[in-house]
Amino acid sequence: MTLNRRTLMAGLAASAATAPLWAAPPAEALGLPKDTIKRIRYYTTGSDAAGRGGNDVSHQPTFNQSTNIVTVETASGLMGIGEGGSHDTVQQVAEMLIGADPFRTEQLWQQMFRGYFYPAGHEKQHALGAIDLALWDLKGKALGVPVWQLLGGKARDHVECYATGYPTPKGGTLEDAARACVAEGFRAYRHALGGRGGVMDRFKEVDRIAADCALLFKGAGAGGWALDFHQELDPEDAITLCDLIQPLKPYFVEDLVRTENTEVYRTIRPRTHVPIAVGEEYGAKWDIATLIENNLIDYARCTSPNVGGITEYMKICALAETHLVGMIPHFTGPIGEASLVHCLTATSVVALMEMTGAGRRAWPHLPQAYDFHDGKLWPNDRPGLGVTLDTKPLKLVGDWTERFMPIPMNHRPDGSFTNW
Repeated sequence: MTLNRRTLMAGLAASAATAPLWAAPPAEALGLPKDTIKRIRYYTTGSDAAGRGGNDVSHQPTFNQSTNIVTVETASGLMGIGEGGSHDTVQQVAEMLIGADPFRTEQLWQQMFRGYFYPAGHEKQHALGAIDLALWDLKGKALGVPVWQLLGGKARDHVECYATGYPTPKGGTLEDAARACVAEGFRAYRHALGGRGGVMDRFKEVDRIAADCALLFKGAGAGGWALDFHQELDPEDAITLCDLIQPLKPYFVEDLVRTENTEVYRTIRPRTHVPIAVGEEYGAKWDIATLIENNLIDYARCTSPNVGGITEYMKICALAETHLVGMIPHFTGPIGEASLVHCLTATSVVALMEMTGAGRRAWPHLPQAYDFHDGKLWPNDRPGLGVTLDTKPLKLVGDWTERFMPIPMNHRPDGSFTNW
C-alpha cells in the first residue's frame, strides 16, 4: 500500500498531543484489518491478596511480578489478552497507545519503552510486556493462527520442562522425589540452597547441599537435576560447591552469586566447569548482553513478560543463538508461561522451561492457558496465545480510552523512532 504523502508529513509534524504517525496502518498487505487501539483494561486477579491490601497483587508476592490481566481492545472488536504490571505502570504505557495501529508491535514496543524521559525500568518492562503479550495475542487472532506461526513456525514439537517444588512421595526422600519427577516426564528436578530467612553457615551449607546433590544424581541421573544457589554464597564458596558437584553432572547451576554485577562472572567462569544459568532478574536485552556475548553463561534465565514481552524475548533468543547459549526462563504467570511456549517453539536454541510443583495448577479466570502433560509443554493450534479469559473472577481497576503522551517522540525520515 502506498502511504499518502500528506498523511505522512502530517504525522511527522504531529506533537505529543496528536494522533501518532503509526495510527494509519499499512496492515492490509498482511491480510490484517485496518484497525486502531480503542481501549486498554487492567484487572487484578486477587491471588494471595489476603492481608496485603491494594490492587496490585501477585500470585508470587516474593517476586516483582504479577499475574494481573491486561486486555487490549480495537475499534473493530478484536481483543488481546496479556498479563503483568501494576496499575500505575500499566497506565503509563497504555495511555500512549490509544489510537495506534495494534499490529505494529515493534514500533509500539519502542514507544512504550522510550516514551518517557527515562527508559523503562524493570517494573515498567513487566507492564509493557503485559501489553506486548496482548498485542501478539490480538494479531494471532486477527489472522486466525497461533503466535508461534507468526514467529517462524515450529522448530520443536514440545518444550521440555524442569520442576521446582516437585512433591516428594509420601514417606520418600530427596532421591525418591527426583526419581519420580523424571519418571513423570520432566527433564530435570530442581533443588536449591535453603537459607530462607535464617542464619546460613556457609561451610555447613556447602557440605549439606553437596550431599543432597549426590542423592539427586542417584535418583535422576546425569542431567536429571539442577541446583539454584539463590545468590546465597560469595564467589569462593560458590566455586567450591561447583567443584564438589561437577562429577554429578547437573543440567545447570543457577545464580551462583548476586546478579547486579555481571562482570563478576569473568572471574567465576574460568574457575568452574558446570553449566551456568543466570538472568531471571533481568529485563530488556541490554541487561544480559554482556553475559551472552562473552560466553560467561550457558543458559539465559530471562522470562516473559519481565523482559518486555514476546517482541523483546525473541531478540534475546536470537542473541543467545549466535553465542550457543540456551534459554531456561524462570517461571512466571500462566499467560506469560503460555507466551514462552510460543517463543521457544519457534526457536531452535536449547530450551527448558520451569514449572512449579507438578505443573497441574488450575486458574479460575483462565478456562484455557498453556497445554501441559507428561512433564512437557505443548504448542497448540488455537489462535493468538491460545488463552481464553473469564473476567468474572477478576476486579477491573483500570480502563483507559484517551491517549496521553508526556513528551513528543522524534522520527527519522523513514518513520522509525529516535529519542526526543
